[in-house]
Amino acid sequence: MINIPLAERLRPKTLDDYVGQQHLVGENAILRKVIETGKLPSFILWGPPGVGKTTLAKIIANKLERPFQTLSAINAGVKDIREAIAEAKKKQFFSRPNPILFIDEIHRFSKSQQDSLLGAVEQGVITLIGATTENPSFEVISALLSRCQVYVLNALNKEELEELLQLALAKDEQLRDLDIEIKEKEALFRHSGGDARKLLNILEIVVNAETGDKIIIDDKTVTERLQKNIALYDKNGELHYDIISAFIKSIRGSDPNAAVYWLARMLEGGEDIKFIARRLVISAAEDIGLANPNALLLANNCFQSINVIGMPEARIVLSQCTIYLATSPKSNSAYEAINDAQRLVRETGNLSVPLHIRNAPTKLMKSLGYGKDYKYAHGFEGNFKKQDYLPDELKGKEIYAPQKNGSEEVIRKRLQAWWKDHYKY
Repeated sequence: MINIPLAERLRPKTLDDYVGQQHLVGENAILRKVIETGKLPSFILWGPPGVGKTTLAKIIANKLERPFQTLSAINAGVKDIREAIAEAKKKQFFSRPNPILFIDEIHRFSKSQQDSLLGAVEQGVITLIGATTENPSFEVISALLSRCQVYVLNALNKEELEELLQLALAKDEQLRDLDIEIKEKEALFRHSGGDARKLLNILEIVVNAETGDKIIIDDKTVTERLQKNIALYDKNGELHYDIISAFIKSIRGSDPNAAVYWLARMLEGGEDIKFIARRLVISAAEDIGLANPNALLLANNCFQSINVIGMPEARIVLSQCTIYLATSPKSNSAYEAINDAQRLVRETGNLSVPLHIRNAPTKLMKSLGYGKDYKYAHGFEGNFKKQDYLPDELKGKEIYAPQKNGSEEVIRKRLQAWWKDHYKY
């Protein structure tokens, strides 16, 4: 047992021992109710690493006494899926409940691999439980998604991390016999980032590095031990979210050297190239936006290209796009505009559409004033005619504000020429 990692030693066996996700498994929560009825649908668990997706699937299988098979989408193919389904069929007899097939990182399965699951899920040969860190709407085919519930798991909050920490110190056979004093926890919780497995790995690294009878854990000790053990800390991809954050922030900060470095870290760590490309598309819209509209076109072409090319050549396309985005002028005006607009909608509710810009396909609508006095922009010089388009309550409201960069300076001057005092930039 001494070689078993702390996170594995503490893996809970029942829902009552499970830390976090009370919105799903707490008293009267939706997933707990489903489990208690025994009528388990196929479903997908979506959430960040280390929040208990695999553990929850195993607890459910044990609770319901279902046969449990597991596949990892990293190394399983269609052949493995078919074999798992064939094995499940062998276990189908009389009124015995169907086996659970757990697929970790289901977002890594191709369309054909996901297609091979459809029949078995639809016919009830298996109950599928998928786990993913990626939005299923983008990564799971619609036919399979329509046959599954989706349950969202959250990163553990500070109180839940505290509960897990105390549980480890009190119940783990190896830790409870040691004289451990935790003076500070901020670094433990900050570096874990809401990831239960990461928290326990950090605790184990720090404890194993101490040689004295008394083990004192404070913020300085945690930081020093992690720096010395960074290879161990990262070997299973647990810095996934830290590195993608560094990657995006390097692009936003216009540092191509750092951006390509973090890109290389992800590629060498086996990161899904589609995951990287999607983040580039988001960055192009959020951080570069109208300062260089071509950035979004290039990022989208990058996403399409890497799907056609695949690795190892896809790394070149990703590198080109990364450098282009990092060296582009930056603007978050489109991001700020939609945030402000949504906030405005939430604050003001469903304001009426002005009559003159309403559609008027019937005589009744026309008689009520729909479309009356609407000025068709193309019928005027310069294809522009000043009129109100916002609800009456929001007349003159400024939502989009061009920023001071080359491309948006042109936009700013154009808007000023059109709207005069109506918009002030």
